[in-house]
Amino acid sequence: MTDAVPTPAAESDATAQPSKPAQSLRTQKVGRVVSDKMDKTIVIEVDSIRRHPLYHKRFTRTHRFMAHDEQNSCKPGDLVRIQETRPLSKNKRWVVREIVERGIRF
Repeated sequence: MTDAVPTPAAESDATAQPSKPAQSLRTQKVGRVVSDKMDKTIVIEVDSIRRHPLYHKRFTRTHRFMAHDEQNSCKPGDLVRIQETRPLSKNKRWVVREIVERGIRF
C-alpha cells in the first residue's frame, strides 16, 4: 500500500555523474636563492630540520633545487616559494611562484 515514490532530489542523485577526483596539490617549498648565473634558471637551497631516530639530536639537511625564473627577477639572497611542475630540462622540475622576501643588495 505504501508505494515509495522517489523524490526529485533522489532521482537527480541517481542520474548524476560521479565527480572527478580533485587534482592533487603540487608540492611547494620555500628556500634561499644561492645562484642566478644561468639564463631563466636559479638554484635554491631548502633547509629541513630532522631529528635522529635513536639519539633525538636535531640536525639540518640542505637540498638544492633548480627552478625556472621566467623574468630573471630573483637574485642571490632572495627568499622564494617554488612549486613542483613537469620536467623542464634535465635537472629543472620546479618553477618560481613568488618572491617572499628580497635579499640585501650591495
